[in-house]
Amino acid sequence: MAGNSEPRSVSFPVSGIVIAVVSSFINGSTFVLQKKGILRSRDRGGSYLTDVVWWSGTLSMIIGQIGNFLAYNVAPAVIVTPLGALGVLFGAVLASWILKEHLNILGKLGCVLCCCGSVVLIVHAPKAETVTSRLELEERLSDPVFVVYALLVVLLLVLLIVWIAPAHGTSNIMVYVAICSLLGSFTVPSSKGLGLVSQDVFGEGPSSSRALALFLGLLGTLAVSILIQFFFINKALECFSSNMFEAIYYVTFTSTVILASALLFKEWTALTLTDSLAMLCGLTTVCVGVVLLRISQ
Repeated sequence: MAGNSEPRSVSFPVSGIVIAVVSSFINGSTFVLQKKGILRSRDRGGSYLTDVVWWSGTLSMIIGQIGNFLAYNVAPAVIVTPLGALGVLFGAVLASWILKEHLNILGKLGCVLCCCGSVVLIVHAPKAETVTSRLELEERLSDPVFVVYALLVVLLLVLLIVWIAPAHGTSNIMVYVAICSLLGSFTVPSSKGLGLVSQDVFGEGPSSSRALALFLGLLGTLAVSILIQFFFINKALECFSSNMFEAIYYVTFTSTVILASALLFKEWTALTLTDSLAMLCGLTTVCVGVVLLRISQ
């Protein structure tokens, strides 16, 4: 019995790592294919919604996200999440080949620094406390600190979408990046919350109206945030190179998700001094990488 249990415990992380690596490569091709579809439709004078290459990039995004979901369920997040940096590097290589977007030496160094800094942030980020019930989730969602943070994010998103994006979105890549990244504060917690609430809604026992309302609220939040994010990703790809957008978007999205999770699940209470210093170093590395990418542009 002991001999049978050991290979099984090893096979799950290995399979999760394999799925995560494959998903990272698929995700790395997403922006490149969508950008290629946009360029092809622009040459024809039509909409990219009718371009097969653009749709292949969209399909890659869906498959990649499904792969990420599967990987998180068979391997620890601290192993799976850093592997997402492989998608950024693969996307840069693919963009150089398909789109002829060649990064200079500063751009390549900035891309590597962004990936390395993000991995340090992920590895040293505090781990989430286990939330196993809908009641615990409701308690976390009603926490004043998270409520204030969510309201600030919403106000900032309204400011960016209504006023800043129309005026400066096409000239400053950070506008679209900020919109897409801030939406991650809602997409990831909503995804995690749906898994918990669905147990009460679709379980064997009678479902309460409170659970159903929370489920529909989380589902609506997830759908709206994904659609808005998807729209502005394509707006960004119309104006900027795919490899630069992907690198900056990866690090900012990762940072906002870590912050939102830390506030929602109160992870910051378990943050040690060593991890704090390591995260500060990782954030500094990311900032340097983003500056180098901007300079290279």
